[in-house]
Amino acid sequence: MTIYLDHAATTPLRPEALEAMLPLLTEDFGNPSSPHAYGRRARMALDEAHEVVAACLSAQPREIVFTSGGTEASNLAIKGAAWAGRAEGHRIVTSAVEHDATLHAVGHLAKFGFEVVELPVDRYGRVDPDELAAAIDERTILVSIQMANNEVGTVQPLAELIAGVRRVAGRRVLFHVDAVQAAPYLAIDTQALDADLISLGAHKFEGPKGSGVLWIRHGTALMAQTHGGGQERYRRAGTENVAGAVGLATALRLTCEERADTVKRLRRLRDRLRDAVSAVPGVEPTGHPRQRLPGHLSVIVRDADGPGIVVALDLEGIAASAGAACTTGSPEASHVLAAMGYPDEEARGALRFSLGRTTTEDEITRAVEVIPPILARLRVGSVALAADPLGQEVGV
Repeated sequence: MTIYLDHAATTPLRPEALEAMLPLLTEDFGNPSSPHAYGRRARMALDEAHEVVAACLSAQPREIVFTSGGTEASNLAIKGAAWAGRAEGHRIVTSAVEHDATLHAVGHLAKFGFEVVELPVDRYGRVDPDELAAAIDERTILVSIQMANNEVGTVQPLAELIAGVRRVAGRRVLFHVDAVQAAPYLAIDTQALDADLISLGAHKFEGPKGSGVLWIRHGTALMAQTHGGGQERYRRAGTENVAGAVGLATALRLTCEERADTVKRLRRLRDRLRDAVSAVPGVEPTGHPRQRLPGHLSVIVRDADGPGIVVALDLEGIAASAGAACTTGSPEASHVLAAMGYPDEEARGALRFSLGRTTTEDEITRAVEVIPPILARLRVGSVALAADPLGQEVGV
């Protein structure tokens, strides 16, 4: 049995999404901007995808922009909002634990004179609403905070964070939410959440890679970052990936319909795995113990190497992660764990298990049997090697 416990990195394409996509890749391949029958069929499918996604988010179809993924969606939100609001100010506020798509986007803007404020987080990875409110001044034009962290699974107190910004700001400061990691597990209601921009990535909820969504509240000023035709209401030029949009919409609709039951089941399975892994001496869960994604388990394995554990697990048929997939191979320890106060030597023992809709009871039963002994063995080996790096018998 092979067991996939890395759904935070990507998910398998849902069969229903593939089935919905196939006609758009074969007989209905037309350009949705073409006036003939081929183009009209593609346009009809694209318009329906806008409507389906909007319904899932309690939004309007005109507020939905399809992108090439969550990274482009966040870049369009952050850069587009910053440049559109440049005349009113130049301060952007974010947190130290954001996804690289956000941190690199604001870092790019800093090269052009924008002031970037990175807020600290607590031991669990959460932003303090009072600290965020205190960071808002008359120059602030944008706040970007993720809904849930991709490495440790912590869910941010978004309602409080947004309310604090609205309370202290003398005008509407735009608020962008990176909901890429949260979308499979948490309801996203644009009517209830007083945000202005929300990013989603299809492959996190069993949609196709290379497809994403940016929700833009109607009336929000945004400067396009790709220029060409008038696609997506002039907000994102380029011939639309109709098949990708349809696959995303199908996967998101099914995710929303099934979310309550899926979350309940995954929380129970996650807790079984957490209890087994946490029983190993030297293993410490990271992230918030309660305010966290239900399918997400992150730990620190002290005196061990996270990538080495991932290899050992892979040899036993278990796919896990030492952190964010986009930083695999980086010699630096996690910026998320560093911001949470973990020193490098501890952060290098980071391990992430993430469950998804297709995770089964039998898989977790097997994982509970296999994973703890591997963690215990690698910890003991690391401690012994550290005590006697020449490989001599310890205690002689």
